[in-house]
Amino acid sequence: MSAALGPGRATRSVIGIVIGGLFAIPIIAMIEFTLRDGDGHSFAHWLGLLDPANAPRYAPIWLGLGNSLVLAVVSIGIVLLLLAPTMILITLRFPNLRRAFEFVVLLPISIPAIVLVVGLAPIYLVIGRTFGTGIWSLAFAYGITVLPYAYRAIQGSIDATDVRTLAEAARSLGAGWGSVLTRVLAPNLRPGLLAASLISVAVVLGEFTIASLLGRQNLQTALVVVSKQDTYAAIIVSLLALLFAFVLLVVIRLAGRRTSAGRKTASASQTARPARVGRPARTAPDSSRKGTLA
Repeated sequence: MSAALGPGRATRSVIGIVIGGLFAIPIIAMIEFTLRDGDGHSFAHWLGLLDPANAPRYAPIWLGLGNSLVLAVVSIGIVLLLLAPTMILITLRFPNLRRAFEFVVLLPISIPAIVLVVGLAPIYLVIGRTFGTGIWSLAFAYGITVLPYAYRAIQGSIDATDVRTLAEAARSLGAGWGSVLTRVLAPNLRPGLLAASLISVAVVLGEFTIASLLGRQNLQTALVVVSKQDTYAAIIVSLLALLFAFVLLVVIRLAGRRTSAGRKTASASQTARPARVGRPARTAPDSSRKGTLA
């Protein structure tokens, strides 16, 4: 008789309630704080964000949000155009390099952001003198920051897919490597690619240290500037950013469920035995053939 592994349903429910409460209490406190209006509560501070009279005061927020969206798009491009093809190439051609590549990709998660900035500062001096100090240049540092998270998401899809068989089958049918990547492997790795992209967006929108130390303005640094003039506005935008990150996590979860359900259906259809063909029913003998020979 084998003992059940892991906690029971009641224990899981208690753990979920406790963890949910730890996250819900500060969020509820933030919401209550933004609704304070004298001795009561109202949506005056929320509506103030849309008031044209307050546009100059809140201009850094919208500028920082636009810069963060640009950084998110460039970071997604780095993940999809550089990281994912490299991982597929290593899986198909250089499987012995997987451990070394994994170590290098996961290394940034163990390096503090301030140490990373100290190492990148001389490089950004050269980039600034050569190409300018646009906000897009910060995407190189952010691309390094999101590598560990994107790698885990994509590698999970690669491990769950027979990439080698699919690539060999497509190549045997005359497909080029571009078609193999975009039309054969990418659709099968879509959940991992989607998860890596959404996680990259969440990381970029929440990053503060690198942008602050390198003198760039993104959403988080703009919130610090605005909070010195209007604390309510900074808290409101922070809540909206948390809500957006939560929506991204829900999308990742739904994509994972849909993919697992599709794989179970495909596996069941492949392993199902073909229906047995029944024997033809015997027909009743013709009564005209009955009788004896005279």
